[in-house]
Amino acid sequence: MIPALIDVRPLRTSPAFRRLLVGRTVSTLGGFMTMVTVMYQVWDMTRSTAWTGGVGLAQALPLVVFGLFAGAWVDRADRRRIFLTATVGQAACSVLLAVQGFTGRVPVAAVLALVAAQSAFGALGAPAAGVFVPRLLPRDQVAAGLALNQVTGQSMMLLGPALAGVLLGWLGIGTCYLLDALSFGVAFYGAFGLPALPPQGEPSRAGLHGVLDGLRFLAGHRVVRGALVTDLAATVLSFPVSLFPLVNAERFGDDPRTLGLFLSALAVGGVTATALSGAVTRLGRPGPVMLGAAAVWGAALVLFGLTTSPWLGLALLAVAGAGDATSVVCRSTIVQTRTPDALLGRVTAAEQIVGQAGPSLGNVRGGLVAGWTSGAASLITGGLLCLLAVGAVAATTPELRDRAPGPSDGAAGAGDGGAAAPRSSGSPNSCG
Repeated sequence: MIPALIDVRPLRTSPAFRRLLVGRTVSTLGGFMTMVTVMYQVWDMTRSTAWTGGVGLAQALPLVVFGLFAGAWVDRADRRRIFLTATVGQAACSVLLAVQGFTGRVPVAAVLALVAAQSAFGALGAPAAGVFVPRLLPRDQVAAGLALNQVTGQSMMLLGPALAGVLLGWLGIGTCYLLDALSFGVAFYGAFGLPALPPQGEPSRAGLHGVLDGLRFLAGHRVVRGALVTDLAATVLSFPVSLFPLVNAERFGDDPRTLGLFLSALAVGGVTATALSGAVTRLGRPGPVMLGAAAVWGAALVLFGLTTSPWLGLALLAVAGAGDATSVVCRSTIVQTRTPDALLGRVTAAEQIVGQAGPSLGNVRGGLVAGWTSGAASLITGGLLCLLAVGAVAATTPELRDRAPGPSDGAAGAGDGGAAAPRSSGSPNSCG
């Protein structure tokens, strides 16, 4: 085995993980197709970067509003059943998007409303799925399982936008939405055979009390908090996707078949970095690696904003994608190995808000700043702000930068749930 290559032990040791990974991969392919399709439809209807940024707002608001309460519910109930329910809801929203895509008579606000409804179901399903990897795999394979999730996700990010561009020009937007609806059926099948997965330990308190317990853990655990703040720096401050239609119009003739090249460039870097993640996941030092990778993301976007060559720009986006993928694997490893199972739904909900709503809010920021200034100014200022924020996290959280954090590093104390209870390698597990 070549140490640098991705660690595939989870595929050998857990059939349930393999099945869930297949379902997640197919569903992610449909999700990226829909992401490009919505962006293209809204751009085609409005010709406005503010409206394409509004797609991000429609995705972000339900996550922010419902995410933490959904996490508290997940920590009180069977995570498998909640995930299956959320998957059915997301599929129904994709069917409605397909209907409006075929009819072509729906205003842009209705399209965004359907996107928001689908995001609300996603806000429920993601915290439930967040317990799967640490429950299905031994602790020493969690990082490898997350890397496999990441490499398949990045691969679908590479394939999905390109496939959506072809299908948009060939079969139209309704077909892309319909394929996304069908992809949720594969995700449903992947999770259907799992046993019941109630929380291990004391269940969450109901309502706001449970949410506040989760927030107290996040506020008291410096390592987990620092991981989430680092990701916010890389997304809210510098996420560039809402600018891609404008860049496509300026440099690629506004052809829908080439719109996906920008996302595909990010995915090329992400797939390459994750495929070579074996050394990173075996190293056991996710904190320093995460900080360095987030800095690479910000610096690459600054250079992308400065270049006048579209092909050099694609290369820089590939570098940014490599930094992003590595940072995500490290962030998720920190969250899922340092959080007790009884709190994992709520902490995963917070991670979902950071990981999903962060880019969505970053798209809003990018679109608005581009409207006030220019696309280049939006990219450059966002990348510089990201670098400054990552530097601030590194300076104020030595537990992240100096060494591999132990289970109690940065914890507020046992009474606050600051330390993650150790999991035995023989514990039953579940996938994500």
